[in-house]
Amino acid sequence: MGWKSTLIKPFANYIARRIAELSETGIEAQERVFRNLILRGGKTAFGRDHDFGNIRTYEDFKARVPIRDYEDLKNYIERVKHGESDVLWEGKPAYFAKTSGTTSGVKYIPITKDSVPNHFGSARNALFNYYAQTGKGSWLDGKVIFLSGSPELTEVNGIKTGRLSGISNHMVPNWLKGNQLPSYKTNCIEEWEDKVDAIVRETVGQNMTLISGIPPWVQMYYERLLEFTGKKTVAEIFPNYSVFVYGGVNFEPYRSKLEELVGKRLDGVETYPASEGFIAFQDSQTERGLWLNVDSGIFFEFIPVNEYGNENVTRLSLREVELGVNYAIIINNNAGLWGYSIGDTVEFVSKNPYRIIVTGRIKHFISAFGEHVIGKEVDEALLSVSNTEGVRIVEFHVAPQVVPLDGGLPYHEWFIEFDNLPENMTDFTQKVDKAMTLQNIYYDDLITGNILRQLVIRPLKRDAFREYMKSEGKLGGQNKVPRLANDRKIAAALESYKM
Repeated sequence: MGWKSTLIKPFANYIARRIAELSETGIEAQERVFRNLILRGGKTAFGRDHDFGNIRTYEDFKARVPIRDYEDLKNYIERVKHGESDVLWEGKPAYFAKTSGTTSGVKYIPITKDSVPNHFGSARNALFNYYAQTGKGSWLDGKVIFLSGSPELTEVNGIKTGRLSGISNHMVPNWLKGNQLPSYKTNCIEEWEDKVDAIVRETVGQNMTLISGIPPWVQMYYERLLEFTGKKTVAEIFPNYSVFVYGGVNFEPYRSKLEELVGKRLDGVETYPASEGFIAFQDSQTERGLWLNVDSGIFFEFIPVNEYGNENVTRLSLREVELGVNYAIIINNNAGLWGYSIGDTVEFVSKNPYRIIVTGRIKHFISAFGEHVIGKEVDEALLSVSNTEGVRIVEFHVAPQVVPLDGGLPYHEWFIEFDNLPENMTDFTQKVDKAMTLQNIYYDDLITGNILRQLVIRPLKRDAFREYMKSEGKLGGQNKVPRLANDRKIAAALESYKM
């Protein structure tokens, strides 16, 4: 082992012990976080407006603080942007994470001095816990890549503002900066394709040991790397590359292609970061799900998805959740987000410890006919068939076709970019449709009741999704193609890429 992995090993073991302790005391940790948030939040304009001084219990809190999205909180955030202090949290934010919303335009998510450890400390804890559990720490002695957005920041009334991934670059500690690639100059390149090419040139010949990024953009980096070097696998170029850190999308549709490009199976560490907070991370190489970040400044609430949007929804604390139920996740945190819906849906796969899987987005579903198909169901149906058939999927998007041009029954239309086409597309389509009926009982009822006909698959040209994202100005960084839509906006754009 090198000197960094040797020095860090005791601290990694400490982190792993702490995670194990919190796995046994998750409820108590959440109650501790709740009390601290109410105490600190009571000193703010939001706290005064919502009578925090008289909140003693979670029931008191629910009676005073409604569920909000960004639009509902925007008037408070605008006050912060105009320079006011003590609005949502004490003082002013250290950063604004700037994101683009579908309904709110540009969103400015506060990150405070108190919430910074949640963002960077959680990423560190995920990796150190991996080291302690597996004994594999050699990645600390080589070079690491964080494929991210530009670290260049602007200012809004003295508050540094930029993409979360760019802000995270400024949180990298000095002991790790010497290992980090790409260089700051390369990371600032805005044009994604130019940036990937520059990263390739910088990393060839380096001892790369860890790569982190969203799978589709890491795949692009791998492909450019192989094209540049003429090698057959990434492992030939980086023989010590051993850990892939990822998040943001379901990895399984990308796994077979990425492993083919690398030339071997790598250990993975899955993370669940969001601009609003670092929600969860993979704590085990053998158990399913992501460990909920119970003691990191976030008090979690959960709403059964089938109630989301109702006037009187059921709001549950961690103590009250059940396994196998699809919940909308709500956060309250030390950045000043209160009753805030981040738009994601999750399901608990374990309560000892509390582990979740991400099942989709509140707005990314199909229910044009009352079926309410979610991302998890589509992913599992397609993967169950493609893995059996030896078919690799690059990317896909599913949308309803309510009024078919041929005048027949409506259907779900699947736009799929294949790495290798099925031998028999008709047979493949039938099997995916059958898998969908097993995933979603409402979809099954619509098929058997002749309300919907069998799904239709539209194979797309190679690089179709990259070209689409490029046309939208969203190539690279943390941008992702929504897998599901209840409208045909993306589907209409993908029509031009059909084979």
